[in-house]
Amino acid sequence: MLTPVAGSLMIDHIFRLYQDTVRRFVLVVHPSAEQDVRRHCDARHQNLDVALTTQATPTGMLDAILRGSDAAQDAGADRIWITWCDQIGVHRNTIATLYRLSEERPQAALILPTSHGEQPYIHLERDAQGRISGIRQRREGDAMPAAGESDMGLFSLSPEAYFDTLPRFAAHVPDAAATGERNFLPFIPWLVRKGQLVLTFPCTNNMEALGINTPEDKARMEQYLMAQDRS
Repeated sequence: MLTPVAGSLMIDHIFRLYQDTVRRFVLVVHPSAEQDVRRHCDARHQNLDVALTTQATPTGMLDAILRGSDAAQDAGADRIWITWCDQIGVHRNTIATLYRLSEERPQAALILPTSHGEQPYIHLERDAQGRISGIRQRREGDAMPAAGESDMGLFSLSPEAYFDTLPRFAAHVPDAAATGERNFLPFIPWLVRKGQLVLTFPCTNNMEALGINTPEDKARMEQYLMAQDRS
């Protein structure tokens, strides 16, 4: 999260994207990064409510998300938004739509934007009624379609879904077969099977879904962000 992209650290991009929407930021970091992240936030973002918690062992995104529970509970959240710190290309219109739907449909357990593209890293399977019925993940060795629908690493959860339902899911979910990690994404079809309301909507630009994992990803995102600045 302290990697510079297009002139700003990734965490600064995240703060800029959500500072008008989010009451408290809860950052989940490895203990080795905690001091540097805290120092940066104290120096540059005193105007924001930022809490830090640590995940010492990288057991997966599911466990990382749950690590923020106490700090989110203290904030008295109406909704809990989850994103990854390298998901810095989310469009302001996508954020505005997520905010509007979160306000209009507070009964929804989960709301998320999705993108469509070729060679997906994640694919959301849907049943005949259009409900999300499964998740395919390239990193877990699943057979992937040539083109598919993916999450964007941005989610809005109701307090009940985050504080009550997600821990129940976590108590029984098996480790992923290939990576051995505990993944968050299977929570989406699990909610649907439990009869919970899950809403999706299309993102503004499919480039928003790009996470930064390689120098090539970084270069593509910088090009995209510069084009957005000019538009």
